[in-house]
Amino acid sequence: MTRTEQNRMSMEKFAQAINTNDIALAEELIDEKAEFSTPVSPEKLYGGKGYMSVVAFMRQSFSDVRWDMRDMAAEEDKAAVYWTCSGTHDGEFMGLAPTGKKFSFSVMNFYYFNDKGKIINDVAAEGLIGLFRALGLAK
Repeated sequence: MTRTEQNRMSMEKFAQAINTNDIALAEELIDEKAEFSTPVSPEKLYGGKGYMSVVAFMRQSFSDVRWDMRDMAAEEDKAAVYWTCSGTHDGEFMGLAPTGKKFSFSVMNFYYFNDKGKIINDVAAEGLIGLFRALGLAK
């Protein structure tokens, strides 16, 4: 199997991990030293557990949140994924009381892999604006 094929398979497993909240699978796919920055955490997050803490944060506000992979392009050391994120605002989100509104927005992420085939970085386009628009917080 080529590295490109391995990266494609890893991203399919990654989608499974974030949609089922499978921390063990995330730790298998994400290097433990991988560093992630997110607007929802003032501190850097590391590895599969760190990444999944963002997923857990989202699930507190949107219990049915789901990420569907719409398209993917992969190379030897990276993959670009076009996601659709959807769910229902049924918990407090950054100080906003639950609205019960359903949302769906698209986001593009770029994932980088080390020589062992583990994710070492995730660079996301600013997708939260789609969520804010869906909840009526931005126009």
